[in-house]
Amino acid sequence: MGERPRVDPFPENRREEDAGAVFVLQSKGQWWHAGFHLTTAIVGPTILALPFVFRGLGWGLGFFCLTVMGVVTFYSYYLMTKVLQHCEKAGRRHIRFRELAADVLGSGWMFYFVIFIQTAINTGIGIGAILLAAECLKIVYSNLVPNGSLKLYEFIAMVTLAMIVLSQLPTFHSLRHINLGSLLLSLGYTFLVVAACIYAGTSKNAPSREYSLEPSKLHKVFNAFTSISIIAAIFGNGILPEIQATLAPPTTGKMVKGLVMCYSVIFITFYSAAVSGYWVFGNKASSNILKSLLPDEGPSLAPTWVLGLAVIFVLLQLLAIGLVYSQVAYEIMEKNSADVKQGMFSRRNLIPRLILRTLYMIFCGFFAAMLPFFGDINAVVGAIGFIPLDFVLPMLLYNMTYKPPRTSLTYWINVSIMIIFTGTGIMGAFSSVRQLVVDANQFKLFSSEVVG
Repeated sequence: MGERPRVDPFPENRREEDAGAVFVLQSKGQWWHAGFHLTTAIVGPTILALPFVFRGLGWGLGFFCLTVMGVVTFYSYYLMTKVLQHCEKAGRRHIRFRELAADVLGSGWMFYFVIFIQTAINTGIGIGAILLAAECLKIVYSNLVPNGSLKLYEFIAMVTLAMIVLSQLPTFHSLRHINLGSLLLSLGYTFLVVAACIYAGTSKNAPSREYSLEPSKLHKVFNAFTSISIIAAIFGNGILPEIQATLAPPTTGKMVKGLVMCYSVIFITFYSAAVSGYWVFGNKASSNILKSLLPDEGPSLAPTWVLGLAVIFVLLQLLAIGLVYSQVAYEIMEKNSADVKQGMFSRRNLIPRLILRTLYMIFCGFFAAMLPFFGDINAVVGAIGFIPLDFVLPMLLYNMTYKPPRTSLTYWINVSIMIIFTGTGIMGAFSSVRQLVVDANQFKLFSSEVVG
């Protein structure tokens, strides 16, 4: 009521000739498929950094920040689904984040801003997934062959080869069974890590632990903002419109059910990993709790088979995460290279898909080998990228679409979230850059050890 009819800048009839939309973002899924995709996009091995996050915040602030981020991101994603449904009912169904932002905000530069941020995030996650999966392989190899000669870059090549094969799955929807497996893997390694932490904490060799924060107020502030930006990146998504695009229309209500499924898994995994890991190691928790359980010196603090199984589960899930976040790149490639009038598996479309996706994965694998300190760079990308896409734009899009009165609680909640998280993003980026500078002396191109 009262909304002036607007011409869709991305009309459906043009999409019929858009191979990125017709092939990669094929709309066939049910709500539980969206739940699988969302869970893979959010619940990953980054949750093993949560004890480290608590190390920078302490018990009280750690619980508070984790809970607030969870509530705000659920609210943010819920608003995004409402905006997408509103546009769909108005005859302007959007299947890409960049198109949604450009339409609602009426700005051509917003289209390019979103695509730039998405590309930075998705490529960063692709590189990080290959690097971390290779590190997992190296951990397993080192335990089986203690004096083995294989280097990190050789494991990166193995993982890249596996990703090249898996990348040929043609549509986002075709990942639904892989992403169900990913959901089960996330529960599996979380339970194994929690069990390992309880075992380590109750054994006679339990590590001594302190929960005190840095004595310096300045370091305490920097650590707090770094921890908050890590939580933001852990809850980050950045591809919700593309995930919603995989649903068979009409999408009303389906995405909310998917979100509820995803956040049920988040509740189980995030809190249990954070509490158990911080309880055992306190302010000595490392950036990956598995490293604390498998110290470089001395015996492992839990049964080796338990930790080995957890590492294998993490390795397998990283392949799924790399695939999910590659879909935006594949959709852009297919949009510009494929001919929708010929079949998805026609020679005309199959050969360019094989070549382009292989080149993309080789690019990610090369940078993973060259920059094995990518964790620190990714923290900067997370602070600069995830916060605008997941904490600022959804609120702005909702206010522009539904136009709540400026006197309403909804309007001011949304504005407050935008202001608070813009400031948090700036401080988080500054803290992450500072950490990058601090770690710079450890960086070495094509190193055989992962830094950060």
